[in-house]
Amino acid sequence: MAEKHIVVQGAQCMCKFGSAPDKLKVKTHTKEYANDKDGSEKPIATTKDIGKTFEKNMFGSCSKMNNNPCNAVVTKWSGFYEDSILANGGQMLLEDSKATCPSGATDCIQIVQHGQKTEPSKQNFNNADKDVQSQLNPMSESLAEPADNSEGLEVSVKA
Repeated sequence: MAEKHIVVQGAQCMCKFGSAPDKLKVKTHTKEYANDKDGSEKPIATTKDIGKTFEKNMFGSCSKMNNNPCNAVVTKWSGFYEDSILANGGQMLLEDSKATCPSGATDCIQIVQHGQKTEPSKQNFNNADKDVQSQLNPMSESLAEPADNSEGLEVSVKA
């Protein structure tokens, strides 16, 4: 199986019948997080995130409803990671998961962007291969001792 990203709060979703994207909001738990070093901003989205689970709960105007405002409601998810069950009893959504809306059709809502983003830390800088970094960025030698209050740079490159 190819590597896929786990979906987290803030993932951008789009309905194939809508005119604008909306962001996924995880309302079913506050226990399991991904891509968040402090464990407080990016809860993992699961199959239990159904109903009105978007920030605005609309994807603009809906072509299935004569271009009237969309009323986004998720009735079920497909394409989730089946080998996982989180504390809320749901299974993790993946970047290719799709949702069904009663106004649209089966699997009409797709995930455009999984919601994870790079959050560099000092540890990324410390783990970087110094030889590779000196070739990519000759200035990296002057960055070898970042200040204690800096987050560092994300430079995780595999040779």
